[in-house]
Amino acid sequence: MMRKLKLDELNRVSVSEFKVQEKIPLIVVLENIRSLNNVGTIFRTSDAFKVEAIYLVGITAKPPHREIQKTALGATESVAWEYFDTSQEMIDKLKANNFFIGSIEQTEGSTDIHQIASLPIKKLAIIMGNEVSGVEQTTIDQSDACIEIPQFGTKHSLNVGVCAGIVIWESFKLLSTLK
Repeated sequence: MMRKLKLDELNRVSVSEFKVQEKIPLIVVLENIRSLNNVGTIFRTSDAFKVEAIYLVGITAKPPHREIQKTALGATESVAWEYFDTSQEMIDKLKANNFFIGSIEQTEGSTDIHQIASLPIKKLAIIMGNEVSGVEQTTIDQSDACIEIPQFGTKHSLNVGVCAGIVIWESFKLLSTLK
């Protein structure tokens, strides 16, 4: 028989304990994300999987914001984040710190998410693009790869928060095994 655990049985770490925990070498980049709920959702998912940091770019809203907090549930306090006015500033910082840059986008020659272990990744930055227009082409041009989630229905896209959850989980599985 299974019994649902109570909150005090979940052994959650405090924000201060989380901040000093070893993180996976993953930066989640939100490039021009319009929905503050999506931003909050991605903060919360990043907390769950010990993401190193979130980079917010362009029109993406920054904490503190009531609409982000609705879905982040405090994760803006635990997950490190940084804001960049332009994608070029963000790319320059990632490259200077030797991150493999993967834009999450449907492109010619994209890599299926299930094949990311075949890429030469030690430290990974994943770029999630605008809900309507996706990742900017100039950002794609400077990426090391484009990573795609295969889809089999009638739609050709996923909500960016859902997409981020899938990609963060797959990245966590890969990066937590690298030492």
